[in-house]
Amino acid sequence: MNCKKCGRPMGNKGYCAICDAKKVAEKKIADAEKKAKMKKLALIGGIAAAVIVAVIILITCVDWGKDKTFTTSDDGTNPTNSTAPIEQVDNGNKHAPGRFSADTISGKHHVEINVTDYGTIKVELDADVAPITVANFLNLAESGFYNGLTFHRIMEGFMMQGGDPEGTGMGGSDIEIKGEFTANGVSNNLTHTRGAISMARAGYSMDSASSQFFIVHKDSLFLDGQYACFGYVTEGLDIVDAVCEYGASVVVDDNGTVPAEKQPGITSVTVVD
Repeated sequence: MNCKKCGRPMGNKGYCAICDAKKVAEKKIADAEKKAKMKKLALIGGIAAAVIVAVIILITCVDWGKDKTFTTSDDGTNPTNSTAPIEQVDNGNKHAPGRFSADTISGKHHVEINVTDYGTIKVELDADVAPITVANFLNLAESGFYNGLTFHRIMEGFMMQGGDPEGTGMGGSDIEIKGEFTANGVSNNLTHTRGAISMARAGYSMDSASSQFFIVHKDSLFLDGQYACFGYVTEGLDIVDAVCEYGASVVVDDNGTVPAEKQPGITSVTVVD
């Protein structure tokens, strides 16, 4: 019998010696190509896994770098970031340096917040309820810290937030203060009704308030016990209304972000007494 493939005299396997050798060689080539393909797939899989890990790390870093503010759910009822652990840090009575001290300050104090092109908001601060917060705010104001800053976050029907030197919600002064509110073990009976002034903080830390503050546009009692309210507007609620109405027309997202070039300015915060 002859070879099935080429017709030459057949060997023991049904093929001649030449075809048999050729078949063996083709099998080796096919096996080598299969191994190369598997290595390539393994390499691609490894790269994909590395990319996924990098993305997870990046998302985690961004989450922990969230701004010193409060985050809300879609219905506005959850003032804190529930996915991040609460960091317990005892900042004691430290606050921005100046002539006002949390150890001795008491009674009512008054400031005037001049909003560029809008007018003046007069605010009464309660040092008996929140001495650290009031001393910190007064010292920052008296040092000129707030002059020239902006309101970078505005949510009509909720609040207007400012006092960030970066204008992004990520900045503050050099010192973080103790959060003077119930959830942080401090008695504070001031409520977040219309006209309340309160300190913004990072959602993951109760003791992270610094310089950013917000003025409540409409009653937001769900913030009580979670943020340090330290006073109320006594004159200028019409200014608050006007700024919040303006904000509704320029914000770029549901979080109240105002583009830098459209942020209402804080001409000055003047300490009256």
